[in-house]
Amino acid sequence: MGQLFGTDGVRGKANEALTAELALSLSVTTAHVLDEAGQFVSDPPVALVGRDPRASGEFLEAAVVAGLASAGVNVVRLGILPTPGVAYLTEACNADLGVMLSASHNPMPDNGIKFFARGGNKLDDELEDTIESRLTEVWSRPTGPAVGRVRVDESLIENYVAHLVNSLDRPVSLEGLKVVVDCANGGAYQAAPAAFEAQGADVHRIHAEPDGININENCGSTHMESLRAAVLEQHADLGIALDGDADRCLAVDTFGRIVDGDQILAILALALREQGRLKNDTIVATVMSNLGLINAMRSVGIAVKQAKVGDRYVLEAMKAGDFILGGEQSGHIVMLEHATTGDGVLTALHLMNRMATSGQSLAQLASVMTRLPQVLINVPGVDKSRAGTDPQLSAAVSEAQAELGESGRVLLRPSGTESLVRVMVEAETYDAANGVAQRLANVVRASLAL
Repeated sequence: MGQLFGTDGVRGKANEALTAELALSLSVTTAHVLDEAGQFVSDPPVALVGRDPRASGEFLEAAVVAGLASAGVNVVRLGILPTPGVAYLTEACNADLGVMLSASHNPMPDNGIKFFARGGNKLDDELEDTIESRLTEVWSRPTGPAVGRVRVDESLIENYVAHLVNSLDRPVSLEGLKVVVDCANGGAYQAAPAAFEAQGADVHRIHAEPDGININENCGSTHMESLRAAVLEQHADLGIALDGDADRCLAVDTFGRIVDGDQILAILALALREQGRLKNDTIVATVMSNLGLINAMRSVGIAVKQAKVGDRYVLEAMKAGDFILGGEQSGHIVMLEHATTGDGVLTALHLMNRMATSGQSLAQLASVMTRLPQVLINVPGVDKSRAGTDPQLSAAVSEAQAELGESGRVLLRPSGTESLVRVMVEAETYDAANGVAQRLANVVRASLAL
């Protein structure tokens, strides 16, 4: 892939790396490249554009809308909603393109642009590379009645909420279930409470008053302290933590303990298996998923296929193997029967539905797996290109893995964006994991020194 597109669209500090000019050029070029690739079916083509509440989203949205309309694309502005809402509506409305302005869990100064092709799927690498390579090209522009038209339809969020509720194949009322939802002052501040209340849950909102500046600020899935406190204070059955664009979901049980993406994945996998709907009795996780997940699934006859880190790679592995459930420890859960991308609100609804149908608390459900202590050390300033070939380091890794045996594992992963190597070790105890991780980190520093 090129330097502009990352694993989740184009992202950077708004008005610095990500400017209005860049947003305009990206939208114009994307429209032409997709049209040339035969991806536009409507005449004229139609694009849906949504955003999270970041202040910078206002001017970036204006630039994207202007670029698309100048390329002859009719634009429907959706207003503020989650990223998976844009993905779903792109498919449901038969739109030719979906665009989301969001930097997900990143702090407010950042923003991003995510493109969804027809059907609600993220653009593949080849298309992104083509867009990037042709970004400075001078395109012919339509004039007169051929220019794109722009309208606003913020009511479509109601279609998305209805889709979330209708995704429950065996729905039961959530009446009597008290949930605290941390909306991260982000894109789901309306959709998440509406979906939960539609199923009868008693919803207590926190961080649901976005002002354009406070998105992800000491809240959401990356800062769960206030959610844990609120669950205990409200004597709630659980808490749900979303991020700024609500494509990920973490949870808190009634005792204030965090339930991570691996545990949620295990809970949903067992529910689908119980219903006879878990295709090939396999789920997809990542190489960073806890060994406890793999052990728990193996014990009940469910295979775990591991993909590279990133929900797009989880999705690729799911499609390649015809699997319907996958996810990451960070809370990106992909339920391919209902969504083309990770959807935090969808995940939360199915998690609560499992609680209601099973009669078990979240703590009971999460106990299906035991998380092994996991230590991650980032070693900067090294030659990451030699991480997989240096003989001294390879010998140290083999020795460490032999020492841990089947009760632990070692993973060395070069960073995709920085000059550092990540050393991850899991073991039966924290002390054992930390000891091996520190030892390997020292070997990395010595063997891969620049």
